[in-house]
Amino acid sequence: MSNTRTQVAIVGAGPSGLLLGQLLHRAGIEAIILERQTAEHVLGRIRAGILEQVCIDLLDEAGVGQRMHSVGLVHGGFEIMYGGKRHRIDMNRLTGGKNVMVYGQTELTRDLMDAREEAGLPGIYDVRRVSVLDFDTARPRVRYEKDGEAHEIECDFIAGCDGFHGVCRASVPRKDISEFEKVYPFGWLGLLADTPPVGDELIYINSPRGFSLCSQRSRTRSRYYLQVPLTNRVEEWTDEAFWQELRLRLDDEGRDKLVTGPSLEKSIAPLRSFVAEPMRFGRMFLAGDAAHIVPPTGAKGLNLAATDVKYLSGALIEFYRDRSEAGINAYSQRCLRRIWKAERFSWWFTQLMHCFPEDSSITRKFQEAELDYLLHSESGSRTIAENYVGLPLDFGE
Repeated sequence: MSNTRTQVAIVGAGPSGLLLGQLLHRAGIEAIILERQTAEHVLGRIRAGILEQVCIDLLDEAGVGQRMHSVGLVHGGFEIMYGGKRHRIDMNRLTGGKNVMVYGQTELTRDLMDAREEAGLPGIYDVRRVSVLDFDTARPRVRYEKDGEAHEIECDFIAGCDGFHGVCRASVPRKDISEFEKVYPFGWLGLLADTPPVGDELIYINSPRGFSLCSQRSRTRSRYYLQVPLTNRVEEWTDEAFWQELRLRLDDEGRDKLVTGPSLEKSIAPLRSFVAEPMRFGRMFLAGDAAHIVPPTGAKGLNLAATDVKYLSGALIEFYRDRSEAGINAYSQRCLRRIWKAERFSWWFTQLMHCFPEDSSITRKFQEAELDYLLHSESGSRTIAENYVGLPLDFGE
């Protein structure tokens, strides 16, 4: 077995692991990143890309924001449609000048991978049998196999950025962790196509046929979603069936502007709300999807992961620079305070915009009445806008 020593072992080379590694590298802190998938598989994942300012700022701090600012699309609002009519949420005006940026997670991941490669610090991909050991001591270790050979990394800290099904959270004794979960009775059927978006901004659709979202990756690439039962299989949906169902959920303006084309990718994603508490276990920290999952309705998943990384990188830098454990000790509490607010918003927005199998006719009327109030009330619209662009990092502190 070969042995290696580093300061921080990062398990998972998704956006949170790569971003953490880049921020630590720029602070002069050594880190090794392990990933069970190949680099090509990681880049092949199709994920959302609505970035809040905290995420934009972190990418700039990490030195990888140039391409994002060059090709990303700044959005100052989005539309909500119900009863066949659209209503615009003017985020920029309602929040005192805040916006979001459309920049695909795949592109963000590519930027981070390229930066690490240029620095001569590529990740270790396609590893097997990863295990995290002794994280409740001062000498944690990570073991793994690569190309049939066993390796061990000795480190000061372990960052569990390995997702919902990763090994880090699963290695915590059940008595030391609490998990909260809500699984929704439907999924999102997503289609990616090289067609111009149906609108300049995102359109969230509350329809009697089910929720829909008209999103985008660029001015020439669109991403659309349909709410479908969990019993559906992606193979059952032809491209033409998808486009036809989307037309039925759009308004006349949307149907007129919709440009269809062959799908580049189709998939069905289940929806869940999930939080694990706490997020620190001795010298191991959970970040991103390893600790929490949100329904995609509120575009919070990637942004919450970025906030975790902001707190964790700051805490580790403070530890090595100042020999202070204050940030480390506060990490879990700081993250969870923000996570639960985002979880609440994503749950609420999901409840508001989707059709649930158990809903009765009166529930539909309640939805319509709430939307009517929110979208015709300055304070109601501001509540949506403030949560969508992301609450301030010090909100409520």
